[in-house]
Amino acid sequence: MPLVEVRDVRKVYRRDTVEVPVLDGLNLDIEQGEFLALMGPSGSGKSTLLNLLAGLDSPTSGSIRVGGEEISSMKPKRLAAWRARHVGFVFQMYNLIPVLTALQNVELPLLLTPLNKKQRREHAETALRIVGLEERMHHFPRQLSGGQEQRVAIARAIVTDPTLILADEPTGDLDAKSAEEILDLLGRLNAEYGKTIVMVTHDPHAAERAGRTLHLEKGVLVGDGARPVAAGAGAVSGAGAGAGAAGGEEGAR
Repeated sequence: MPLVEVRDVRKVYRRDTVEVPVLDGLNLDIEQGEFLALMGPSGSGKSTLLNLLAGLDSPTSGSIRVGGEEISSMKPKRLAAWRARHVGFVFQMYNLIPVLTALQNVELPLLLTPLNKKQRREHAETALRIVGLEERMHHFPRQLSGGQEQRVAIARAIVTDPTLILADEPTGDLDAKSAEEILDLLGRLNAEYGKTIVMVTHDPHAAERAGRTLHLEKGVLVGDGARPVAAGAGAVSGAGAGAGAAGGEEGAR
């Protein structure tokens, strides 16, 4: 069974009395441990699909299952709890809170888990160590480069050991060197930790890092790249909230 199953999904937005179709009967399977790139022109539905997979939005019709759970029909409270446990989101503009340190930003998602203060700090420190920022954990976002801010955002995304890492143009605001470093990091999370990653990008070079590339045009999938490669032996098991890719660092080495 695929980790993600999207079946006949339509998404229509309304502007006054006008219907604006964004996704039109989309079907998609994503395997456990896959690194998938989504490409397409602006307005093709890439970010909309990412938001649907994250449970940030609901389809107009159709079904979305993640890990065997039907998320498209969940009530808001249950969906919020599911999202906190299963989704790590990486944004183009980082979305860090400027008055919090790198460590505090990474620790934020753990406030929704049963972990105590000491455990939250340990997991946040480990996540920052995985992304190579253990020496910057007490710095504020304004004291970091763009590439370092995006690493903090990735550490925040992995700290709860999410089922899915969803990255929306994660290199779009970075210079070439920093972009390469972020792509290297995402590749490492996939290859060494077995994390399932779906990345929206306009950059063909970034898409080459994925195991499979799909193209969206006007809400329809028009191309399919290489089939997914199974996760490596170093994959991190879902050992519970907060155990995370962070908690599996030693075993994945």
